[in-house]
Amino acid sequence: MNQPMDMKAELIELLCSKSFKVSEEPVFKLVSGRMSRYYVNCKPTTLNPRGMFLAGHLIFDAIRNDRVAAAGGLTFGADPLAMATAFVSELFHHPIQAFSIRKTQKDHGMIRWVEGDIRPGDRVAILEDVITTGGSTIKAIERARESGLDVVKVVVLVDRQEGGLETIRKQVSDIHVIVTRSELETQMNVRL
Repeated sequence: MNQPMDMKAELIELLCSKSFKVSEEPVFKLVSGRMSRYYVNCKPTTLNPRGMFLAGHLIFDAIRNDRVAAAGGLTFGADPLAMATAFVSELFHHPIQAFSIRKTQKDHGMIRWVEGDIRPGDRVAILEDVITTGGSTIKAIERARESGLDVVKVVVLVDRQEGGLETIRKQVSDIHVIVTRSELETQMNVRL
């Protein structure tokens, strides 16, 4: 296996080529409605075979010693991350289940917010592809807790460095960021 720093450098390069956009003017509309100079859409990276491989290894490395039973988050951003992490965990004979948190509650069958092979009381890590304000991560934490899960850690693939970490820390103190916007900007400047 490559060293995590090599994998991180490769992931930053992949994010810059597939997922990160920068503009002189704030032309990108965010979920909050605010305009920004930066746009990060991790899906082209996390749904790419190499991107999934890199993210899965880096996230597994971040949670492997936290005694978590499962990792997941709000659909759809966290889904490829959770599946990649679960797959990598099996490669290392250290199984960590994947789970997904719905945006709207299922209204038939077993009505629930969280899907996966998990039980109330399980220690879990919440995964997030990109954070800006932290709102969707907070929603994932709340729904996981409502389902009886013990949220002990949050892992963020890309932190836009716009205050979201501080918001999340009010709910979960243990947060691990894989890549920051500053690291993406530095790489973009190197490439230009």
